Amino acid sequence: MLTISHLYAMRTREIKVIPNSKTEEVIEGDPLVVRVKAPPMKGKANKAVINLLSRHFDANVRIVSGATSRKKIVEIEEAE
Repeated sequence: MLTISHLYAMRTREIKVIPNSKTEEVIEGDPLVVRVKAPPMKGKANKAVINLLSRHFDANVRIVSGATSRKKIVEIEEAE
């Protein structure tokens, strides 16, 4: 039986979220600034942040801390 294993590198990034923005964009810097159109209600902005960062990094992204804050730490899973 042949087993194929994928290796992933996990890294964390500090981000600052700006909800209710006119545009959706990722601005490189320290911290990474993420502008989303979604309001910060019922997790809508968090979902928009995850979707935008997933497309930006072409990787799986999850929020590690700061779910109710504009300052968050996200984990990015990149294939090696």
